[in-house]
Amino acid sequence: MAHKFNIGQTVELAPRLLRSSAPGPYEIRHRVPASDRDPGDPCYRIKSITEKHERVARESDLTLSVSVFA
Repeated sequence: MAHKFNIGQTVELAPRLLRSSAPGPYEIRHRVPASDRDPGDPCYRIKSITEKHERVARESDLTLSVSVFA
């Protein structure tokens, strides 16, 4: 399956009960190839400006962020 988001786009990470994550937008840093376990849900490396580290998130956990400047 092709990736839905492009590098540099701003996305929101869906909140999860067992995952602590920084609030606010994240930037797509890298596309990660889809796994054999779930080829229909590719992953991305994302980064928040409020965190020092990148995280890996599934496409199904991301939505395109709506910019107030658009």
